[in-house]
Amino acid sequence: MGRLKQKGKAGAAKAYVTRSSAVKKLQCSLADFRRLCILKGIFPREPRHKKRANKGSTAPTSFYYAKDIAYLAHEPVLNKLREHKAFAKKISRALGRGEWSIAKNLEDNKPVYRLDHIIKERYPSFIDAVRDIDDALCMIHLFASLPSNPRVSPALIENCARLTAEWQLYVMHTRSLRNVFLSIKGVYYQAEVMDQNVTWLVPYQFPQNIPSDVDVRVMLTFLELYQTLLGFVFFKLYTDAGLVYPPPLDSSKDESGAGVGAFNLRSANPSPATGAPKSDAPKISSKEVRQTIKNITAESSSVPSNDIDIDRVERIDSLLDAAEEEFVPQASKSDLDVPSSLPTLLSLSSSPKPSSTNIFAPYTFWLSRESSRSIFEFLIRSFGGRIGWPVSSGGGSPFAEDDEAITHVIIDRPVAKSDTAQERERRRRRKYVQPQWVVDCINAGKILLEDLYAQGKTLPPHLSPFGERDGAYDPTIGLTNVENSLVEADDALSEGSQEAEDVEMGSELEGDVTSVAALAVAAADDPEALRVAELAAEAAGVDYGTFEKEVQKKQKQQKHKHKEDAVVDGGGEEDMNKILMSKRKRQLYERMKYGEKKRATEHAKLEEKRTKIEKDRRRKARVS
Repeated sequence: MGRLKQKGKAGAAKAYVTRSSAVKKLQCSLADFRRLCILKGIFPREPRHKKRANKGSTAPTSFYYAKDIAYLAHEPVLNKLREHKAFAKKISRALGRGEWSIAKNLEDNKPVYRLDHIIKERYPSFIDAVRDIDDALCMIHLFASLPSNPRVSPALIENCARLTAEWQLYVMHTRSLRNVFLSIKGVYYQAEVMDQNVTWLVPYQFPQNIPSDVDVRVMLTFLELYQTLLGFVFFKLYTDAGLVYPPPLDSSKDESGAGVGAFNLRSANPSPATGAPKSDAPKISSKEVRQTIKNITAESSSVPSNDIDIDRVERIDSLLDAAEEEFVPQASKSDLDVPSSLPTLLSLSSSPKPSSTNIFAPYTFWLSRESSRSIFEFLIRSFGGRIGWPVSSGGGSPFAEDDEAITHVIIDRPVAKSDTAQERERRRRRKYVQPQWVVDCINAGKILLEDLYAQGKTLPPHLSPFGERDGAYDPTIGLTNVENSLVEADDALSEGSQEAEDVEMGSELEGDVTSVAALAVAAADDPEALRVAELAAEAAGVDYGTFEKEVQKKQKQQKHKHKEDAVVDGGGEEDMNKILMSKRKRQLYERMKYGEKKRATEHAKLEEKRTKIEKDRRRKARVS
């Protein structure tokens, strides 16, 4: 007889644990449980059968893997949280009794936990950590722009600002930036670090406030983890680049508002070569090794096997190892054009960067006061350019506005009507461009023409460089049927002026034209029948142009009718296919079709809006 299965001891009931049971098992509060799950990367699970997992109950609840909860029970941070809970009770009791010395001692010995071991557990290799810093960068850039309040301390904001500056310094130093996109939410950046694409979002410099419906405690827990992660990653990146981490901060420049320029990048002490240590022993060729082996073999043939010299054997092994380790590249004897040296990882890493990372190297930029200094200083310096700014944007500008080396001025305000002679001379020597020109040059990988982005001109569409889905709306593609629509509109206007004159004749010929056009459409595939319809229209006194327009109109109506019939027929077949689907697949299919229909509607609205704007613009141009 097999073992009897008890209810709730096997299957889903054993594999899953409810949240209340997990909190009771770990003996911690719900807030500490949430913090622990965030730090360890444990999240709720959805069992296949909720009723079985909840031991017959149908009450709504959250489930976790029982193995995850057992994993949390051995976490050192959990013990620190328990110690902190006891510390809070002790210090509150000491303050209530007025025992200030005891309270001070407790405050000095406050339990503090570290997250270093969690970072090493969650990211076994450095590449794993680099792949996962997107959210961390977005979070620290968000908190760096927030105002301080009782929930967000000034020290936390200062630390986030320091981390953002360190990241920007590394990207500028290594020329790792690849793509930029100016969106409504903020500025999207994409850099290539260790052959991994890192994308992050930086909000614009507007006054920010924390909404009341946002749980800041959860965000602060994530921020605590991300700060530790970025500290590890930045230390490794700076060390590999031969830089000192953290970069020293110049307090005087920081107080003057220098921003990123307040940090100084310093090279680390030159370390000795990482190659194999050079040996003082003389080099031994493979020919000498073979000769020594022959001599020893000849001697061993006359000596008993039990009297082998161990030292001599070890010397032979060392000679063989030395001969094997010494690799000398030889030129190819068959192909003399092939170089003898092979590319290594060190030579590839030290090879020059592609020219697209230095597109701004020959130019010097001046930033006007209405443009964001933090954004464009980062962009231009990341691609080798020099940039200066007025005192109103902060201190630390490397040159003044009247510098003769300035080639471009980034300006975002209308053209001034009255310019001085000095200003006209500057405009003759410099290029005045709008900020979008810098971003489009970076995304294109080359310097674009400045005329399209000149001051006061209407800018071309700014498209996302991160790739879009197939069939997405692209404003750079020429409009279809705009010319035909404009011609039809002009014809409608011209016909409207003659409508009063032709109203009597039109009423008489309308029936004939329609009937003849219908006959021509019906016989469109037969050239002889089409010719007969044309002769009939000519005999009826119908103009050939009017006949052609009516034929095209009838053909469009017929095509539209065929499409509707096809949709109706296809809809019936589609309904039959949906009946044969399972409920889960049918819901997935309906969601997919809903998304396609929604995107098609948005695309059609944008096309219609653009067509209307283009029509109005061309009509005004023709009238003027």
